[in-house]
Amino acid sequence: MKNFLLTIIIISGLVLYSCEDEGPSDRFVLLTTPVWVSDSLLADGVDASGPGQALEKFNGEVIFSKDGTGVFGVYTGTWKLVYNDTEIVISTDSLPFPITNEIKELTENSLKITTGFPDMDNPAAGVMKIRMTFKSK
Repeated sequence: MKNFLLTIIIISGLVLYSCEDEGPSDRFVLLTTPVWVSDSLLADGVDASGPGQALEKFNGEVIFSKDGTGVFGVYTGTWKLVYNDTEIVISTDSLPFPITNEIKELTENSLKITTGFPDMDNPAAGVMKIRMTFKSK
């Protein structure tokens, strides 16, 4: 009975040890460490960062805070990594629904994401293909 009890204690300890939080992923650290600055904001392959254009409000700094809040140009909201850290979901009260962005590149100096978003100015056109690139500041 002593051996059985000792075995149960050891197994329980190993299970608890293996379940400990491993800490943030490498992608989480890469994303949250720098302040990102917009480099290229394209909608359907054309610059859309200028005044009155579709991505104007994403122009500027992007900050992914470790607590899941963030600043995305003029927007503030929340973000989270999903699908094994291959996509970022950004939510803000300023947009009608959360935006899911595929991470195309994430290094210490470069962040490139793509997504689709309805063309609000021309609903008949369908979904705009958006590509945003950022450099670390």
